[in-house]
Amino acid sequence: MSGRTSDEALRRMLEARSVAVVGASGREGSVGRQTLVELLEGGFGGEVFPVNPRYDELLGLRCYPSLAALGRPVDLVVIAVGNAGLEDALRGAAEAGAASAVIFASAYERPRKGVPPLSARLARIAREHGMAVCGANCMGFVNLERNLRACGFYEPKDLEPGPIAFISHSGSAFSAMLHNGRGLRFNLAVSAGQELVTTAADYLRYALSLDSTRAAALFLETVRDPEGFREALRRAEERDVPVVVLKVGREPLTKELVLAHSGALAGEDGAYEALFEAHGVLRVRSLDEMADTLALLVAGRRAAPGGLASVHDSGGERALLIDTAAEVGVPLARISEETSARMAELLDEGLPPVNPLDFWGTGKDAPAVVTGCVRALLDDPAVGALAFCVDLTTEDHPETGYIGMAEEVYPGTSKPMAMLSNLSSAIDREDVRRLYRAGIPVLEGTRTGLLAFRHLFELRDHRALPPLAEPEPAPAEVRERWRARLSSGEPLGELEGLALLSDFGVPAVPARRASSLEEAAGAARELGFPVVLKTAAPGVLHRSEVDGVRLGIGAEEQLAAAYADLAARLGPTVTVARMAPPGVELHLGIVRDAQFGPLVMVAAGGVLVELLADRKLGLPPLDEPRARRLVDGLRIRPLLDGVRGRPPADVDALVRALVRLSALALDLGDLLDALDANPVICGPEGCVAVDALVIRRA
Repeated sequence: MSGRTSDEALRRMLEARSVAVVGASGREGSVGRQTLVELLEGGFGGEVFPVNPRYDELLGLRCYPSLAALGRPVDLVVIAVGNAGLEDALRGAAEAGAASAVIFASAYERPRKGVPPLSARLARIAREHGMAVCGANCMGFVNLERNLRACGFYEPKDLEPGPIAFISHSGSAFSAMLHNGRGLRFNLAVSAGQELVTTAADYLRYALSLDSTRAAALFLETVRDPEGFREALRRAEERDVPVVVLKVGREPLTKELVLAHSGALAGEDGAYEALFEAHGVLRVRSLDEMADTLALLVAGRRAAPGGLASVHDSGGERALLIDTAAEVGVPLARISEETSARMAELLDEGLPPVNPLDFWGTGKDAPAVVTGCVRALLDDPAVGALAFCVDLTTEDHPETGYIGMAEEVYPGTSKPMAMLSNLSSAIDREDVRRLYRAGIPVLEGTRTGLLAFRHLFELRDHRALPPLAEPEPAPAEVRERWRARLSSGEPLGELEGLALLSDFGVPAVPARRASSLEEAAGAARELGFPVVLKTAAPGVLHRSEVDGVRLGIGAEEQLAAAYADLAARLGPTVTVARMAPPGVELHLGIVRDAQFGPLVMVAAGGVLVELLADRKLGLPPLDEPRARRLVDGLRIRPLLDGVRGRPPADVDALVRALVRLSALALDLGDLLDALDANPVICGPEGCVAVDALVIRRA
């Protein structure tokens, strides 16, 4: 972890009033020269000090031989030198009293035995002197509210400040966003690089201190300050500032976690899924999706209750939207008969007054038809937002065309409304600029535009959650007893795993251990037939993989035959458990993430658990509304409502079990690597865990 940069050092970096450029140069195309150009042509009103002993003057400014020659400390030192000169340059900045630095170079050097890496040495210098550092291996930052451009590469000079803060681990993404031609404007954009000491959490914390920040966007490879990042996300929720994240770098599963199904399902990305779910972060998969989502968010309107309405001038493109909405999970509004009647009065004969709406018939009285239908849809209580779906090709007379229609309707509603074009390369950029001047967002793709609406609905639903109600803790005696047991160094068997679940309020089937047929028969009589017989052979973690389970044993003769088979192949020790009532097989689990701690999971269960990979993860604690969101997010969720004549399952019981599992994760998660309850049978009579695997933390 990089540690946390102080607010004062961070402010003096991002709001610097004096900047020294070490490695300033007069050579065209050099980073040292471009850094000066960006500062001066970007309108920076503070002091700029070029530093290079080879020059007396650069771009009309006196050039100093060293930082010491300045005779005074500066807020920010931009280090525009190669790797070989970084350590001396940063040490010189620190000794001269600089509050912060930007490091463009990669901070790489060949490993030397007994010598810490260059990046570690640079970080140590910065920490010892309380400096903020942007980089290494970055493109710097721009604070457009302060006209401060601490970057060594060309960026457009006509950038205006706006409501978006953008923080990126990708320098190319940083520059691409600043070059966008669609009206997205930024108050702050940071290319964070390696984050030697100053992290995305620090930049996000600063951005949230600005009144102008209405949305934050992050391009992340990892999170180097997990707790600081969570604190920043909590602050974003408090301020109602949406956070949009493009998280890249999904890595292979770590070896220690794949012993349990929970670990295999969570993978390296599960913690981020849980983190983003907990704090209402909107996760995007591409920069285009990020741009469309930001365009919709910073328009300032939040989705009303209901689904999406859309209007089209093409039946084919309407069908495209319907297909894509189903694919990406955007609900379409079910409009009222009154709304349909209002539209029917306007539409040409033969055009059905439905949502999504194809309004194009003869083209007669098009402005009245289109604006009237759009108003009717926006007035419908079932419509939470509206997409005006037309390809924004050049209009000869935009004031009377679709643009004029949108400009007429938009001020008359408080609901979100956006122009959605299906082909970004066909869009007329001047028309886009006109729409943005009117405050109307433009979405530049069918899929990315619909995903942006989905994120708008997700934000609405997350913000509607009640304050988190932490689950009631387990009794202190239970907690301390199990902490002592998990700390003992001895592995836990299935029976103890089921007992652990039961003690924390997760229902589990009664079960007994047996080492002979006589003991197995006695356990079956005590529990009551039908029963399940499972091998308890040491070292077998997943019994189905060794054909070690026999279900639905209804009599002692069946029990004897099943026991003989298991004992001959896998040994005499078995578990006898009461047969659970029929229901849907699910998987509940806990897995520990190295950065964010224990995660709680609900998934499709049974022997196909990893093949289906249908799972949702949450950060404990969970309450019932948040646990229900996880359950409702499963692809198998409709099975719980009953299909093909089967009765519906008790979903409330499953939700309560998930809440209790989150309490277990809070109390014992630091002592666990993983816990599997698989399967958990959820039926009309409730839910019950029928198997348990506990892997202690090594």
